Amino acid sequence: MIRIMAQIDDDNIVQNLELKDLEKKNFSWVWIDFEAPSQDEIDLLQSHFHFHPLAVEDCMHDLQRPKMDYYDNHSFFVIHAVDKNDLSKKEIDIFLDDKQIVTFHKHASGSIDATFRLVERMHEKELLDEYFVFHQLLDNVVDKYFPIVYDIEDHINEIEDNTRRLSMEQLLEQLFDRRSELLKMRQTVHPMRDLLYRMLNTHQLERVHDRREYFVDIHDHLIKVADMIASNREMTQDIRDSYLSLNSHQTNRTMQILTVISVIFMPLTFIVGIYGMNFVYMPELDNKYGYFIVWFVMLVIGGAMFYWFKKKGWFD
Repeated sequence: MIRIMAQIDDDNIVQNLELKDLEKKNFSWVWIDFEAPSQDEIDLLQSHFHFHPLAVEDCMHDLQRPKMDYYDNHSFFVIHAVDKNDLSKKEIDIFLDDKQIVTFHKHASGSIDATFRLVERMHEKELLDEYFVFHQLLDNVVDKYFPIVYDIEDHINEIEDNTRRLSMEQLLEQLFDRRSELLKMRQTVHPMRDLLYRMLNTHQLERVHDRREYFVDIHDHLIKVADMIASNREMTQDIRDSYLSLNSHQTNRTMQILTVISVIFMPLTFIVGIYGMNFVYMPELDNKYGYFIVWFVMLVIGGAMFYWFKKKGWFD
């Protein structure tokens, strides 16, 4: 599907155009959007727009790294949006030339739809041009990173508080899922941050420099998101270490109690072992009160050892 938006000289925004309509009037700028294009529509990138074959080839390959390339009559950009459902990267390719911006994507894009709506209701028409659309598209893509990271951060706080009283295994499983999500976001945000840095420091994009403060704002947002991701990854590592330390402590406490119980029963087992031997000549066996004496001795030994361990704080 191809959508076309254009601005004619009297500052009116027109839509629902066809490519042949672009030749009939003098437009200030044009935005052509290729959404899930067919093969015939893809062929137009070279046959009609005459974009560089390498740029068109990059459009065909899924998930190129965010980048920008310069050609004789246009610039080519690859940016990444994020699907909030599974955090997968969605590539958007952008061609920029004089008075024209062409966007190409194989999926529906909320960021592009939002930019279309924003341009439609824009009142200050004198500010509109293809670089304004380019900035707004970048801004919409980057702004959608924040709710995803905020949602992950809320989940991490829930894991730390453990208000649902989940087991250690369940908490660690959720924690590693959050770390995996943060890794996906980092793999998206860092290349986008590098792309904006290159755009701000290149001498090839003069019209980006003309509105530098707007693109610097996007770069600042990317730095903020990257810092949030790094901070949350550190938090998950701290929580993981805390849980593992607590689990190790609980294991040590259990082993300590079991050891104390074993030590208490060692002398009792020794006594029982002695009197369980089948020797004929054992004087204590003929004693009338021998059974009660052995019980008394074992209770005294066991009670004394329990009291001593309790005093040492081994049962606290």
